[in-house]
Amino acid sequence: LAGEQNDVTLIDRDDERLRWNRDRLDIKTVCGDASDPETLEQADIEDADIVLAVTNRDDTNILTCQLANTIYSTPKKFARLRSENILKHEEELFGPGSIFPIDAVISPEHLITKQIMQLIEHPGALQIVDFADGKIQLAAIRANPGGNLVGREIQDIRKYIPNIDTRVAAIYRQNQGIIPRRDTVIEANDEIFLIAAREHIETVVNEFGKLDGPTYGKRVMLVGGGNIGMRLARELEPSGFRVKLIEISRDNAIRASDELSETIVIHGDASDQELMLRENIEHTEVYCAVTNDDEANILSSMMAKKLGARRTMALITNSAYADLLENTGIDIVINPSLVTISELLRHMRRGDIHALHSLRRGAAEAIETIVHGDPSTSKVVGRAIADLDIPPEATIGAILRGEDVLIAHRDIVVQSKDHVILFVVDKGRKQINQVEKLFEPDVRWI
Repeated sequence: LAGEQNDVTLIDRDDERLRWNRDRLDIKTVCGDASDPETLEQADIEDADIVLAVTNRDDTNILTCQLANTIYSTPKKFARLRSENILKHEEELFGPGSIFPIDAVISPEHLITKQIMQLIEHPGALQIVDFADGKIQLAAIRANPGGNLVGREIQDIRKYIPNIDTRVAAIYRQNQGIIPRRDTVIEANDEIFLIAAREHIETVVNEFGKLDGPTYGKRVMLVGGGNIGMRLARELEPSGFRVKLIEISRDNAIRASDELSETIVIHGDASDQELMLRENIEHTEVYCAVTNDDEANILSSMMAKKLGARRTMALITNSAYADLLENTGIDIVINPSLVTISELLRHMRRGDIHALHSLRRGAAEAIETIVHGDPSTSKVVGRAIADLDIPPEATIGAILRGEDVLIAHRDIVVQSKDHVILFVVDKGRKQINQVEKLFEPDVRWI
């Protein structure tokens, strides 16, 4: 938010943490309890447009939003919540006119579980994100040396999947974003973002994101029996996966064993090489470490890869680690902060934003915006995609029109009520502003 030139005030009880952030970012900080009206007044809450309550305590987040609404009439309030028992009653408890007037509830654990499930179900993808309520998906894949894509021009993709319409939304080569053209040649190790209808994405990923090595019959090993590990196990059990869960705490392992009917629960340390070999780690399709200890997740994933696990994933909360983990044997790093930020930004962007995903550790962004108006009130309605004033760092990947998925081509004319999916390759305040202004609806149409 600070990087996009918003006026940000950060409240926390830890003065050292505030000082560290203040030295790095152009923000105001206040040391204190966010659920205390005096602290909120020190933070000038009466001038705030938005309150984001994202502490690790549900009660603090709920009370902060309640105070912001009741005393200070803050327009928008968002809260991070973890309690499963509270989230079960989200519709009755939260929202305008409800007991707790919170505009949006963010559950990082739910969002992360969904992301990991999609990656397990599409083993060739580095990332899968949904648009248009799941009707359109964006997949990131690696152009493996010797694969079908390497050395080919973008326009040649149709030769391999002639009956499927897909589009390359972006390419990252040595961490530099490229808006592809028809004659762009794909090189080994390029990271490629492809967009397609949901029913076609599996074919696209399988064709271009094939993994080397044998398959082992959907065998998954989870490490960590906390909220995320348990949610994953529950979702995997009825989906035909053979799941093992390793938990270092004896009490948590017993609880997991009582609650999970099909999962094999093992009390042990995932960094124990003998245990991993005894549990046939070399025949594991997906190894996923989701404990609350970054170092444990990193080290156990690296060891699992070395011992033969086909694909490894690690939950990493410290963003500073992410850039250091390339080429270490960890295939996918999952950062809870980025998942949460994507959901928050969806509510904060100007325009009618239906979905938003922060990609590549925040450097890129994919946006689904709904078009409103007519040719006299909108900068996009009635115009072909080729004629839109889109910044050079952005591209339109697809459009949902009614129930029809249209992969974006130059001659498609944008209509009112279209859901337009855009990809911003190199995100900056200037690019986001241009996109927002281009698609921002006339207030009469909202």
